[in-house]
Amino acid sequence: MAFNPFDLTGKVALVTGGNGGIGLGMAEGLAAAGASVAIWGQNPDKNAAAGETLRATGAEVLVSQVDVTSEDAIIAGIAGVLERFGRIDFCAANAGIGGGGPFHEQTTEAWRRVMTVNLDAVFWTFREVARHMLARAEAGDAGGSLLVTSSTSAIDGAPANEAYSSSKTAVLGLIRGLAVEYARYGIRANAVLPGWIRSDMTARLQAWDKFNDRVIGRVPLRRWGEREDFAGIAVYLASDASRFHTGDSIVIDGGYTIY
Repeated sequence: MAFNPFDLTGKVALVTGGNGGIGLGMAEGLAAAGASVAIWGQNPDKNAAAGETLRATGAEVLVSQVDVTSEDAIIAGIAGVLERFGRIDFCAANAGIGGGGPFHEQTTEAWRRVMTVNLDAVFWTFREVARHMLARAEAGDAGGSLLVTSSTSAIDGAPANEAYSSSKTAVLGLIRGLAVEYARYGIRANAVLPGWIRSDMTARLQAWDKFNDRVIGRVPLRRWGEREDFAGIAVYLASDASRFHTGDSIVIDGGYTIY
C-alpha cells in the first residue's frame, strides 16, 4: 500500500473552540482527511451548525458544550471524548478570548478571565490529554500531537490588549516545555500563530474601513485570513507527515509580521 502521510483514517482529533473561526477551519480539515472529530463550544446554535458542517464530510463527530473556564468541565469533557472514541491522537487547544482597553484602566477580574480561558484552560486540556497519551505509550501505543493557537501578538505585542498578548506569549513557553518533556513518548507539541483572521472576535475590525486600509492593506497577501487557511496546518500536525516536527511556533499571517 502506498504511504499516505496525510491520511487521518482511524485517528481521533479534539478541537476546543471548534464551533467557529479558526477552530472550525481546523476541524473541517481534520474531518475531510478522515479523522473522527470532537469539538467543544459554548454557543448551542453555533455548536449545532458546526456539527452539521462536519458531519457533511462523512466523519464521525462529537459536539460538546464545555466551559473551558472550569477545570472540572474540561476533565469531564476529555472523559466524554475518550468514552465515545476510546482515544485522542490530536488535540488543538484553540478556545480563546480577547478583551482590552487602556492598560491603566484594565481590571484584575478582566485580566484573570483572559488568562483563565487562554492559558489555564490550555494547561488543563493538555494535562488531561497528556495523561491519556502517556498511558497509551506505556501500553505500547506511543505517539500523539498537541497544538495550541497562539497569536502574532506574541511577536508584535498588542497595545490596549496586554492580557491577550501575554496569554498568547505564555503558551509558547508551555509548548516548548511539552515538546522536550514528551518527545521520548513520541508526543509532539507545536503552536500556530495566526495573524488577522475573520472571526467573531474580529467582527468589529472587519467593518472598520480605516483598519482595513491601514492594517489589512499592509498584509502582503492583501486580505484577511479565513478559517479554511487553518485546515492544512491542522491536518499536517495531526498526521504522520509531521512526525519529526515538534517545539515549533508556526506563523500563518499572510506575511504581516515580516513586512
